[in-house]
Amino acid sequence: MRSWFLNSLRDYEDRDAVVWNGRVSTYRDLLDLSKCWIEKIQDANILNGATVALVGDFAPETCAAFLALIETKCIIVPLMPGTFVRHPEFLEIANVEFIIDSRKDAAIVVREVAPRHPIVQFLVDEGDPGLVLFSSGSTGLSKAAVHSLTPLLEKYRTPRPAMRSLTFLLLDHIGGVNTFFHVISSGGVLVATSERTPAGVFKAIESARVELLPVSPTFLNLCLLTKEYLNYDTSSLRKISYGTEPMPQSTLDAVKKAFPGIVLQQTYGLTEVGIMSSKSREDGSLWVKIGGQGFDTKIVNNRLWVKAQSAMIGYLNSPSPFDDEGWLNTHDIVELDGEFIRFLGRDSEIINVGGEKLFPAEVVNLLISLDNIKDATVRGEQNNLMGQIVVATVNLIESETARDVKRRIRSALKGKVAEYKIPHKIIIADTDQFNERFKRMRLTDMEKVPT
Repeated sequence: MRSWFLNSLRDYEDRDAVVWNGRVSTYRDLLDLSKCWIEKIQDANILNGATVALVGDFAPETCAAFLALIETKCIIVPLMPGTFVRHPEFLEIANVEFIIDSRKDAAIVVREVAPRHPIVQFLVDEGDPGLVLFSSGSTGLSKAAVHSLTPLLEKYRTPRPAMRSLTFLLLDHIGGVNTFFHVISSGGVLVATSERTPAGVFKAIESARVELLPVSPTFLNLCLLTKEYLNYDTSSLRKISYGTEPMPQSTLDAVKKAFPGIVLQQTYGLTEVGIMSSKSREDGSLWVKIGGQGFDTKIVNNRLWVKAQSAMIGYLNSPSPFDDEGWLNTHDIVELDGEFIRFLGRDSEIINVGGEKLFPAEVVNLLISLDNIKDATVRGEQNNLMGQIVVATVNLIESETARDVKRRIRSALKGKVAEYKIPHKIIIADTDQFNERFKRMRLTDMEKVPT
């Protein structure tokens, strides 16, 4: 018997469902592929409640396998090809029993495993399909968050306007999972490309007439620098949504200028609770209202707390972050203006220079607006005299001597910000400072970026 979610897709059988590297699959194709996958899963003796790693991108075969694993009530651990060096770690933490590589003609690998984690056993006892997502690990340990897909899917029961959406974040990220469920539950089109570069993305936008572009601020900054959007027809675009990290105002201003008439929407979500509904106060504004059905929020000591019906059950490798009433301290520091908030940064990232506090995002915003600065990160470094000093690590567009870069940055910032906010140390990086999800890495030590 089909679940309500899979059954609802029959209403869209004749519509396009997935465009993968230019290849179009309809909802009928997706349902047929899902049926085949269900048979393969059963033939492989993968029982309800089994923990299964699914390796693949947003190809129709991967999407169909994902749906089939939901239908067979498995615990799904999505793994993307780009993170293959960490797959052994993820497989071990999630105690994966089977590996399905959707790219290799249904190759299924069986693993020897330890006894089930109590959280996974809870899902099995409840008869619910599950989802294991790993945090990006931009500050170190990747935590394995376990969701029950039953409450997570409930928010998609009511279809919304169908859109043709690019799949920028992948199925191993809560934002990618949200895009997947949101688009197909509404009969929209998932447009995916294996070439996740500015040129590849805008080529897909032009060829598949993409309407919604959900990306990270770092990727938008890269697009502005390369100006690849000028080489393609972007007239189909109606909305650009951005999230996963702070958006510098200078980048947002440049995006608004480069894409006039397009709605700019800030999004907010966490691996632990899912994606919340959001509404920007206006295009070009970093003030946003968040919440929606199934979510409660409160501000305590300038920190955002969230309570969600779709919250994860817990971590496989870390204590629960929820309090006794189910509230999660996001550790995001915010300003409040009526119904709207503005994100300032994480409490763990506050830099304290001789008693004066600042957020890295403020300095990053200024740095990336300067000539020849491709990207920048800012952190605090311990100092015996001042407590901490401000350290900036920058990527250059063109070669420039370190001496000239430092002199130019300090000269440009002098008079624009207080003296204590001007970087005391400036490092020129040879490699990009963002991860495979195009999210700026939050550095805790200099050794993480070659200089």
